[in-house]
Amino acid sequence: MWSMRHSHRRGPDGRPMDCRQTLTLSPQPAGTGGPLRIVFAKGPGRYVPGGAPFGSGDVGFIQGAGLNLHEPGAVRALLDVALARGWQPEERRAVEVDGWLLLEAAAAVQTGDAGPEGP
Repeated sequence: MWSMRHSHRRGPDGRPMDCRQTLTLSPQPAGTGGPLRIVFAKGPGRYVPGGAPFGSGDVGFIQGAGLNLHEPGAVRALLDVALARGWQPEERRAVEVDGWLLLEAAAAVQTGDAGPEGP
């Protein structure tokens, strides 16, 4: 099962800054393992949904791969890449990974250009 959340870190003045999109994958049945949190933080050369012109769930590189985290195929591709890179869903602890390190490989898996090990 998965869920997605958009959040911001608060600046010194209390205003929201630093958009983040977090995709949380939870092993099923509940209680069989810890969640995997795949975090996409806004940064140079990257886009994270925060309003127009991007759609909800869109993450990607300005000049490169992108995914829509509402699409089951995109979520499955991220899961496959995370598993290929060592995530063990049966572990009881929560794991957080930088989604940007998975994005290009997951986009290639989704389009059928590569396996989960990467292009």
